[in-house]
Amino acid sequence: MLERTLRKDRTAVSFVLPADNPHGPVSVVGDFNHWQPGVHTLTPREDGKRAVTVELPSENTHSFRYLAAGDYWFNDDSAEDGEGPNSRLHT
Repeated sequence: MLERTLRKDRTAVSFVLPADNPHGPVSVVGDFNHWQPGVHTLTPREDGKRAVTVELPSENTHSFRYLAAGDYWFNDDSAEDGEGPNSRLHT
């Protein structure tokens, strides 16, 4: 699930997943972090989910995927659309 908070010229996007699905560490990997795993790793929240928030330029489109343990790549079903194998979000 994606949560957005609009700021002056940026959008804070929180990438949110259940606490235990998939198991193990998960990071969001995309064009905004040069597709580098581990840069934006999801951490537990008080509501029992896990998330990471990334500040992105407003009025742009970004491609991303999640990477879980065991080299398991997957998309976000709440993203607006896909680009080949990637999820996309519009800020």
